[in-house]
Amino acid sequence: MITKIRYYGLWLPLFAICSVAQAQNSSLNIKPAGTQNVVFGAAENFTGRVMVEPLFQADKDINTSAAYVTFEPGARSAWHTHPTGQRLIVISGTGLTQIEGHLIQTIRPGDVVFCPPQVKHWHGATPNSIMTHLAVTGIADGKGVEWMEKVTDEQYQAH
Repeated sequence: MITKIRYYGLWLPLFAICSVAQAQNSSLNIKPAGTQNVVFGAAENFTGRVMVEPLFQADKDINTSAAYVTFEPGARSAWHTHPTGQRLIVISGTGLTQIEGHLIQTIRPGDVVFCPPQVKHWHGATPNSIMTHLAVTGIADGKGVEWMEKVTDEQYQAH
Protein backbone atom coordinates (compact mmCIF):
# COMPACT_ATOMS: atom_id res chain seq x y z
CA MET A 1 0.00 0.00 0.00
CA ILE A 2 1.29 3.48 -0.91
CA THR A 3 0.82 6.19 1.69
CA LYS A 4 -0.65 9.40 0.26
CA ILE A 5 -0.57 12.89 1.69
CA ARG A 6 -2.43 16.07 0.76
CA TYR A 7 -0.02 18.65 -0.75
CA TYR A 8 -1.44 22.01 -1.90
CA GLY A 9 -4.83 20.46 -2.57
CA LEU A 10 -3.50 17.34 -4.30
CA TRP A 11 -3.25 13.79 -2.98
CA LEU A 12 0.26 12.60 -3.78
CA PRO A 13 2.23 9.49 -2.89
CA LEU A 14 4.57 10.19 0.02
CA PHE A 15 7.66 9.57 -2.14
CA ALA A 16 6.55 12.43 -4.45
CA ILE A 17 6.52 14.83 -1.51
CA CYS A 18 10.02 13.75 -0.52
CA SER A 19 11.22 14.33 -4.09
CA VAL A 20 9.75 17.85 -4.12
CA ALA A 21 11.35 18.69 -0.76
CA GLN A 22 14.74 17.41 -1.89
CA ALA A 23 14.56 19.52 -5.07
CA GLN A 24 14.04 22.71 -3.06
CA ASN A 25 16.72 24.42 -0.99
CA SER A 26 16.52 22.59 2.31
CA SER A 27 17.82 25.31 4.61
CA LEU A 28 16.85 28.85 5.48
CA ASN A 29 19.41 31.63 5.62
CA ILE A 30 18.54 34.01 8.44
CA LYS A 31 20.41 37.24 9.02
CA PRO A 32 19.49 38.30 12.57
CA ALA A 33 18.13 41.82 12.97
CA GLY A 34 20.81 44.37 13.74
CA THR A 35 23.69 42.35 12.28
CA GLN A 36 23.96 44.37 9.06
CA ASN A 37 26.43 47.25 8.98
CA VAL A 38 24.71 50.63 8.99
CA VAL A 39 26.41 53.17 6.73
CA PHE A 40 25.88 56.87 6.15
CA GLY A 41 24.57 57.97 2.78
CA ALA A 42 27.29 59.40 0.55
CA ALA A 43 27.48 63.21 0.72
CA GLU A 44 27.33 63.47 -3.08
CA ASN A 45 23.97 61.61 -3.12
CA PHE A 46 22.26 63.08 -0.04
CA THR A 47 21.73 66.38 1.74
CA GLY A 48 21.81 66.04 5.53
CA ARG A 49 22.41 62.92 7.59
CA VAL A 50 21.04 59.69 6.14
CA MET A 51 21.63 56.19 7.53
CA VAL A 52 21.32 53.10 5.34
CA GLU A 53 20.93 49.60 6.82
CA PRO A 54 21.30 47.11 3.95
CA LEU A 55 19.04 44.07 4.38
CA PHE A 56 19.89 42.03 1.29
CA GLN A 57 21.57 42.38 -2.07
CA ALA A 58 20.35 41.13 -5.44
CA ASP A 59 21.52 37.61 -6.26
CA LYS A 60 20.75 34.72 -8.62
CA ASP A 61 17.45 34.02 -6.84
CA ILE A 62 15.98 37.54 -6.61
CA ASN A 63 16.96 40.54 -8.70
CA THR A 64 16.21 43.17 -6.05
CA SER A 65 17.93 44.66 -3.04
CA ALA A 66 16.41 46.09 0.13
CA ALA A 67 17.47 48.47 2.89
CA TYR A 68 16.07 50.53 5.71
CA VAL A 69 16.89 54.18 5.03
CA THR A 70 16.55 56.76 7.81
CA PHE A 71 16.58 60.48 7.04
CA GLU A 72 17.13 62.98 9.85
CA PRO A 73 14.91 66.10 9.74
CA GLY A 74 15.56 68.05 6.53
CA ALA A 75 17.67 65.26 4.99
CA ARG A 76 16.88 64.10 1.48
CA SER A 77 18.22 62.20 -1.50
CA ALA A 78 19.57 63.84 -4.62
CA TRP A 79 17.48 63.58 -7.78
CA HIS A 80 17.78 60.06 -9.16
CA THR A 81 16.19 57.32 -11.27
CA HIS A 82 15.97 53.53 -10.99
CA PRO A 83 16.35 51.34 -14.09
CA THR A 84 13.57 48.96 -13.01
CA GLY A 85 11.79 51.08 -10.42
CA GLN A 86 11.67 51.06 -6.64
CA ARG A 87 9.12 50.52 -3.88
CA LEU A 88 9.29 52.51 -0.66
CA ILE A 89 7.31 51.51 2.43
CA VAL A 90 7.29 54.25 5.05
CA ILE A 91 8.02 52.70 8.45
CA SER A 92 8.06 55.77 10.72
CA GLY A 93 8.05 59.54 10.70
CA THR A 94 6.89 61.88 7.97
CA GLY A 95 8.59 62.29 4.64
CA LEU A 96 8.42 64.06 1.33
CA THR A 97 8.79 62.79 -2.22
CA GLN A 98 8.57 64.40 -5.62
CA ILE A 99 8.66 63.40 -9.28
CA GLU A 100 10.31 66.06 -11.42
CA GLY A 101 7.71 68.53 -12.70
CA HIS A 102 5.07 67.47 -10.13
CA LEU A 103 4.12 68.76 -6.68
CA ILE A 104 5.89 67.50 -3.57
CA GLN A 105 3.85 64.84 -1.75
CA THR A 106 3.84 64.00 1.96
CA ILE A 107 4.34 60.35 2.92
CA ARG A 108 3.50 58.74 6.26
CA PRO A 109 3.85 55.37 8.03
CA GLY A 110 2.19 52.59 6.06
CA ASP A 111 2.30 54.48 2.75
CA VAL A 112 3.75 52.52 -0.18
CA VAL A 113 5.42 54.64 -2.85
CA PHE A 114 6.04 53.27 -6.35
CA CYS A 115 8.94 55.00 -8.09
CA PRO A 116 8.50 54.06 -11.78
CA PRO A 117 11.47 52.98 -13.89
CA GLN A 118 13.58 55.82 -15.32
CA VAL A 119 11.48 58.57 -13.65
CA LYS A 120 13.50 61.36 -12.01
CA HIS A 121 12.50 61.84 -8.36
CA TRP A 122 13.75 62.39 -4.80
CA HIS A 123 12.60 61.50 -1.27
CA GLY A 124 13.50 62.42 2.28
CA ALA A 125 12.29 63.64 5.67
CA THR A 126 10.23 66.73 6.39
CA PRO A 127 12.04 69.66 8.07
CA ASN A 128 10.67 68.61 11.49
CA SER A 129 10.57 64.80 11.44
CA ILE A 130 12.88 61.84 11.08
CA MET A 131 11.58 59.43 8.41
CA THR A 132 12.48 55.79 7.86
CA HIS A 133 11.41 53.79 4.84
CA LEU A 134 12.08 50.30 3.58
CA ALA A 135 13.46 50.63 0.04
CA VAL A 136 13.09 47.66 -2.30
CA THR A 137 15.00 48.31 -5.49
CA GLY A 138 15.10 46.39 -8.75
CA ILE A 139 18.50 45.81 -10.34
CA ALA A 140 19.36 45.89 -14.07
CA ASP A 141 22.85 45.11 -15.35
CA GLY A 142 24.14 45.22 -11.77
CA LYS A 143 22.83 48.75 -11.14
CA GLY A 144 19.88 49.94 -9.04
CA VAL A 145 20.16 53.72 -9.15
CA GLU A 146 21.41 56.55 -11.35
CA TRP A 147 22.32 59.55 -9.19
CA MET A 148 21.90 63.10 -10.48
CA GLU A 149 22.17 66.64 -9.07
CA LYS A 150 21.20 67.48 -5.51
CA VAL A 151 17.76 68.85 -4.64
CA THR A 152 18.26 72.54 -3.89
CA ASP A 153 16.95 74.16 -0.71
CA GLU A 154 14.48 76.12 -2.88
CA GLN A 155 13.13 72.91 -4.48
CA TYR A 156 12.89 71.21 -1.07
CA GLN A 157 11.12 74.15 0.56
CA ALA A 158 8.52 74.37 -2.22
CA HIS A 159 6.19 72.06 -0.30
